[in-house]
Amino acid sequence: MQNRIKELREQHGVSQGKLADLCKVSRQTINAIENAKYAPSLQLAFDLAKHLGVTVDELFNMND
Repeated sequence: MQNRIKELREQHGVSQGKLADLCKVSRQTINAIENAKYAPSLQLAFDLAKHLGVTVDELFNMND
């Protein structure tokens, strides 16, 4: 699943580890999601979007 997590995370100056802490998951989970190797749960998708200041649609390029 294509996403903008890395791009938005870097724009906000947030490390994978910090984002993982905010979302209560491991850094490896964030890495796997960024590399489209893992699809997050709906709750995690909402948490990621909240902490990155975008909607879930914007985060996962669902409007393309």
